[in-house]
Amino acid sequence: MTAFLGRSLIQKTITLFLVSVVSFLIIHLAPGEPSQIDPLNPKFSPEMVERMRQEFHLDKPLHIQYLLFYRDLFSGRIVSWRDNLPVLNKIGERFLNSLPLFIVGTLLTWTFSFPVGIRSAIRRDGPFDKTTTFLAYVLISIPGFFFAYILIILVVTQLHVPVIGMYSFGIDTASPMVRFMDRVWHLVLPSVLGATGGIAVLSRYVRSQMLEIIGQDYVRTARAKGLPDDAVYYRHALRNALLPFVTMFGLILPGLIGGSVIIESIFSWPGMGRMAYEAILARDYPVILTLNFITAVLVLVGTLISDLLYMVVDPRIRL
Repeated sequence: MTAFLGRSLIQKTITLFLVSVVSFLIIHLAPGEPSQIDPLNPKFSPEMVERMRQEFHLDKPLHIQYLLFYRDLFSGRIVSWRDNLPVLNKIGERFLNSLPLFIVGTLLTWTFSFPVGIRSAIRRDGPFDKTTTFLAYVLISIPGFFFAYILIILVVTQLHVPVIGMYSFGIDTASPMVRFMDRVWHLVLPSVLGATGGIAVLSRYVRSQMLEIIGQDYVRTARAKGLPDDAVYYRHALRNALLPFVTMFGLILPGLIGGSVIIESIFSWPGMGRMAYEAILARDYPVILTLNFITAVLVLVGTLISDLLYMVVDPRIRL
């Protein structure tokens, strides 16, 4: 175990370094300048543009810019070019906003996907299987933004309640219970929308994996011994069918940043995904690179967690 962790940490450290270099080069080699120093803006004289380029270290070679950026990042001094605010403080604030959306959406996805997928596999080609398969294909085919706009129109026109943002305008003076319920209401719709696509895709994976396991010899042997169907499916088949999803479970962490960009933008939810989208439009390099670095760290941490969980659930890996 110790040797495995040591090798894994070394490999992931090297991978993180390579990701940081490649992402830095891709962003800085892209054509154009940050919107804050647009040379075509008539308000900026050539002297002002050159002074701002020097302030942002854009006049230095790329390898020097790389070293200066990560020096400021690891020392906590990195600031946004857009508003001159500390990037880590902005990310921390947006992280707290995105966390409820991420947790609720993830819980909904993983809670509903497995019962639907398992029942579809057990009742293969039955009415339930055909219905869920049709609904899954519909949810996968419909773009998320289109589905979101339709639901917003229906909710606003039929229920006459606001759904944009994290809370209603003027709710600050209401009682704590009213503010809490208002926050929950604003959380429901984007969370459900964020989970629908995940449920549709993940339930199909669960169904496919269960069908493969159900066809194995040991499952037929267990059924031939007279074991109840619940014991066969949920004690013998399900445990082995879950092995691939242990790997997938560790990869949900990056969804905290990139998994809700569309939903947060449509619902004006001030989260990390929306901040990343706004930073890309403004070419705010410090914010973009910091979020990219954090995403890479989350991916590598998620894969490490998946490897450890896989060793726990599958004794063959430990051997």
